[in-house]
Amino acid sequence: MHTMFRRGTLAVLPLAFLLSAPGATRHPRPVIHPYLVSRTSYLENGLARTPPMGWNSWNNFGCAVNEATVRDAAEAMVKSGLKDAGYTYVNIDDCWQVARAADGTIVVDSTRFPHGIKPLADYVHSLGLKLGIYSDAGVKTCQGRPGGYGHEMQDARTYAAWGVDYLKYDWCYVEGKDKEGHPWVSDPRPEVLYGRMRDALAASGRPIVFSLCNWGHFEPWLWGPAIGNLWRTTDDIQDTWKSLLNIADSNNLHAAAAGPGHWNDPDMLTIGLRGKGQIGSGDMTDDAYRAEFSLWSLMAAPLIIGADVHAMDSVTSSILLNKEVIAVDQDPRGVQGRKVRSDAGLEVWSKPLAKPGQRAVVLFNRTASPAKITFTWAEVGLGQGKATVRDLWAHTDRGTAVDGWSAEVPSHGVVMVQVAGAER
Repeated sequence: MHTMFRRGTLAVLPLAFLLSAPGATRHPRPVIHPYLVSRTSYLENGLARTPPMGWNSWNNFGCAVNEATVRDAAEAMVKSGLKDAGYTYVNIDDCWQVARAADGTIVVDSTRFPHGIKPLADYVHSLGLKLGIYSDAGVKTCQGRPGGYGHEMQDARTYAAWGVDYLKYDWCYVEGKDKEGHPWVSDPRPEVLYGRMRDALAASGRPIVFSLCNWGHFEPWLWGPAIGNLWRTTDDIQDTWKSLLNIADSNNLHAAAAGPGHWNDPDMLTIGLRGKGQIGSGDMTDDAYRAEFSLWSLMAAPLIIGADVHAMDSVTSSILLNKEVIAVDQDPRGVQGRKVRSDAGLEVWSKPLAKPGQRAVVLFNRTASPAKITFTWAEVGLGQGKATVRDLWAHTDRGTAVDGWSAEVPSHGVVMVQVAGAER
């Protein structure tokens, strides 16, 4: 067994569940999952013991990312209080690389990053933050830049020498053929390609968080825990209400795979984009953004900001800096919360917290009108009797209730509470 694995346990998922999972029928090529029947190994690199928090350049800047953009984002994270709230990673997405040198070394775009990556990493580190970078398991990145295939060891050593702390690894230019009809890669199984970079990072001599980005294809919740610290469970998020619903519902299905050091990733946050940047029409309201942040936190998702943190408005700031909601996401028990009831668009989601008898609960209204939502202690795994309720968005104690609680929830919005009672 690989030295980066540790023994552990994960529930074996039923066949009917696997066949109904998102993405299960989109790719007819059969994929053998070595952890399908008995999955007892996890990546253990000591990293991401709680879900990673930070910022990524793609959703707002796309290929327009440059050195100044990244420096400005890092400085804004410090000045705005995001760093103090736990947002640590400043991640450069695609388009920082342009070629490979004669010896295979990856070449940085000298126009966009005139000083290279290492001085930029040093500056980010001087602010008390960490630097992330992007590559791809295929021969090219999604924007046609040089991918990592065949250069895993070389790239991992380069990233380590630069002081990189986080690698997002995409899934483009993997399964096709070149103009001569030769396959891009010799073995396109994701377990194999991602495993090559996992091993390269382990040999690099530097701790680097490994983020797998293959959009939920080939059921990464089955094999991802043995390879990465986080893996995408869904297609790319858009800054729309429909996208939020689809992604939350899909990610909800795979809660059993998540835990300290290995997380389901429903993609970056859209909060604050308001239709700008790369990814959507912008029909999200402030209530919908609060719903997104609540659900991502309850699902123990990575909290990676996609908006321009240098230009946050007051509402965006108040959402992203809600430390009570962040504490739910960062709860050390590391359980992914999930939906426990859905009734005509009125939903109850619950997450057990580290302290016995405590639950985070999200009352989620998917409908077009305000509505009252009620839940019982039994639904969220608590015993009957008295329990205290705290509203995490109002930052207000709601007193003591018996056996259950209810609240008026805005359209496309949430009420999020923390309940302290007795374990059932």
